[in-house]
Amino acid sequence: MKLVKILISLVLIGSSAVLFAQTRQTGGGAKKPNIVIIISDDHAYQTISAYGGKMMQTPNIDRIAKEGVRFDKAYVTNSICGPSRAVILTGKYSHKNGFKDNESSVFNGDQDSFVKQLQHGGYQTAWIGKWHLESKPQGFDFWQVLPDQGQYYNPDFDMMDGSKKRIDGYVTNVVTDETEKWLDKTDPSKPFCLVIGHKATHRVWLPDTADLGRFDQVNFPLPANFYDKYQNRTAASKQDMSIEKTMLMGYDLKMFGSDDKENKDGNFSRMNAAQRAKVDAYYKPIEAQFNTLKLRGKALTEWKYQRYMRDYLSTATSLDRNIGRTLDYLDKHGLSQNTIVIYMSDQGFYMGEHGWFDKRWIYEESFRTPMVMRYPGQVKAGTISDRFVMNLDIAPTLLDAAGIPIPTAIQGVSMLPALKNKADKGRQVLYYHYYENGEHSVSPHFGIRTKRYKLIRFYKRVSGWELYDLKTDPHEMDNKYGKKGYEAVTANLYKVLNKQIEKFEDKDAKVILEQKSFKKK
Repeated sequence: MKLVKILISLVLIGSSAVLFAQTRQTGGGAKKPNIVIIISDDHAYQTISAYGGKMMQTPNIDRIAKEGVRFDKAYVTNSICGPSRAVILTGKYSHKNGFKDNESSVFNGDQDSFVKQLQHGGYQTAWIGKWHLESKPQGFDFWQVLPDQGQYYNPDFDMMDGSKKRIDGYVTNVVTDETEKWLDKTDPSKPFCLVIGHKATHRVWLPDTADLGRFDQVNFPLPANFYDKYQNRTAASKQDMSIEKTMLMGYDLKMFGSDDKENKDGNFSRMNAAQRAKVDAYYKPIEAQFNTLKLRGKALTEWKYQRYMRDYLSTATSLDRNIGRTLDYLDKHGLSQNTIVIYMSDQGFYMGEHGWFDKRWIYEESFRTPMVMRYPGQVKAGTISDRFVMNLDIAPTLLDAAGIPIPTAIQGVSMLPALKNKADKGRQVLYYHYYENGEHSVSPHFGIRTKRYKLIRFYKRVSGWELYDLKTDPHEMDNKYGKKGYEAVTANLYKVLNKQIEKFEDKDAKVILEQKSFKKK
């Protein structure tokens, strides 16, 4: 009899262990998947090997795509850091969530967000890393965020108790360390939603010491339109974001000219002695060689381009490596099979196309963003989606996956139906509105992209229209607006634009559209 009782006890203990493991893996129930959203800053899809980029290999981002879906037509509503994050949180356009630009906007945390909905639905929630919304996060059980843009070395964090905390190390590594600490403390009986906000690859592209010089033997070919003359594109001609004229030798390229100037740069002065020694050992010889070259004109511009590319891609190397660390953590702790993982940038970025760096534009390199998602059991591995999706759709997608009703105020749509049903074509038109009227002299504008065309209305800094036929002109070099033969296309696109403005209730755009002096020809 005792033997029977012992055997029964062993079976029960074994069953309990299996149940615990299953509970930890499913976050308390198969219907409530865990969620990890990894948001980088200014990461260009052109540099990601999963998208066919040849500049570098990104094996960990590629892994998410291979094990899930790669979105080939993912876009943002407003191509700039803070506004993009506000859209992701709320599922609403900038004019609805109130965060239109990085110059004067402060995010109203009292408004609803998908994270608040998940929290009310039993999720443990956290945001760690870059926040950049000028107010304290709400809806999170835990948060630890970088002030403003944050720093690459020995970053400071704003903590929930109102204090500041400086952590030694390289920011991408540190953010990953802190996310793992939070994950270690989560309740295994409840699902979690974790947002990881990486600073990389934002300007000033300062790599980890382990990655300095990684691409120094590569000579990157110039984009075909690197020396764009911006003919018939007034807004583009008036910008101030060119590698030639705007990229700074000291701040951006670490060619300070003197130790005194370098010591006054906040990115360098915060380094500890060991970090500074390694960084100086790398950049000082480059500067010494540069000084002997006496470069001018195109030779100088192209030298700046090569330095930009090498630093940017070296910074992206750490980003991809740390994404791998997060995936490995999920594997190690039995969480992978019931955790949604989304990787995306807050917008696209220029890698020398049109002679530029930065973002802001409705043009493709800026407007389009990398986005890959892994959702085991729901999204088939190796899926490639060419449907239009936006950062606007993250909120409703995650609520849909969690079985939580999507609030009517959300303007995005869940991506899951289109992934599960090939007959579901999803949205056919993308609507965009950029507001900022200062940095880099990019004119405010709004517009639409259809499968073939793009219609843009610029205002304030520059007033006018642009029209592109993306089938014949994918690099947007030839403005067709007002040209013979495009009258019918323009008239139809104008109607589509007006419908989008009305659909999303963009009153500012409506006023501009109705101004008689600026109506379509």
